[in-house]
Amino acid sequence: MPVRGSAAAAERPSLHPDQVCKDYFTHLTTDMFQRKVLAGQIKIPITRLESSQKSTKGIHLSDLATYLDLQRDSALKELRQINR
Repeated sequence: MPVRGSAAAAERPSLHPDQVCKDYFTHLTTDMFQRKVLAGQIKIPITRLESSQKSTKGIHLSDLATYLDLQRDSALKELRQINR
C-alpha cells in the first residue's frame, strides 16, 4: 500500500507548501501561508529548488520539525504558567 500525506515524508527530505498547509495549517490557504512566511509571522523557510520564480518550492522536514518543536515549547511554557 502506498504511503500518503506527511507519512510519505520519510521518502523525501522536503514537502510542498500545499502538503504542509493540508496537514498542519488547515486554516490557511497556501497563498496565505506563503504570505505569512514572507511577513515573518510563520518562521519556516520556504526554499526554491532553482533560482527561477517558477521553480518548485519546498519546506525541509527539519525546518518543519524545528517549527513544531518551538510551538510545543511555547505551549508547554503557557501551560506551566496557567497551572502555577
